[in-house]
Amino acid sequence: MKKPIVIMSFVLALGAGTITAQQMNKGGEVPVAVKNAFKKDFPQVKKVKWDDEHGTYEAEFKLNGKETSATYNPKGMKEETETSLKISELPKNIISYVAAKKYGKIKEAAKIVKADGSVVYEAEVKSGDLLFDHNGNFQKLVVEKD
Repeated sequence: MKKPIVIMSFVLALGAGTITAQQMNKGGEVPVAVKNAFKKDFPQVKKVKWDDEHGTYEAEFKLNGKETSATYNPKGMKEETETSLKISELPKNIISYVAAKKYGKIKEAAKIVKADGSVVYEAEVKSGDLLFDHNGNFQKLVVEKD
């Protein structure tokens, strides 16, 4: 009578270990194509943190002393690179726009370079992210949903 209980306990323990291993690996691996593309684009970067961003992969790292991120699709094609900026580094017309429209204090700023080479500036304020084109012209307000 003890043998079946011991065997059943062993089988359940093995099954639980397999399920746990699958959960840990699911979505946690960055595709080789993405890692290779990143190494090609940023060979000087040694420390990188990867995040799965709903089907794309975001690498977060420091480059030339600035917080930077690069987003890739699963095939290894870079979608954009975002580099943090000091607020004073934003084009002056962006700072003026934010003040004139009474969005409040700019918390963070970034320069985003899209895959096609186009540039977008981002100014984070209390209500969301204000996006501007390469000339500093307002494009839209993006409000993140929780």
